[in-house]
Amino acid sequence: MSGFVICIENDNNPASLILGKVYRTLSDPQAEAHGMLRIIDEDESEPDGYLYPASMFEHIELPEAAQRALRAAGK
Repeated sequence: MSGFVICIENDNNPASLILGKVYRTLSDPQAEAHGMLRIIDEDESEPDGYLYPASMFEHIELPEAAQRALRAAGK
């Protein structure tokens, strides 16, 4: 199951992450156990996403219509 987060810090990754942008997360319990999130970032060439520290994001709840729109857009 995927969720959505908003980027709140991108100091070390300005080319890959945009502050204030909503990103889709992919479920990865092993990464989450180590304080990481699997994110579909600006590169989008890696369908399995990339790992980033969870502290760089804040989880957000989106209405179902917004979630469908973002998933359809590949975000």
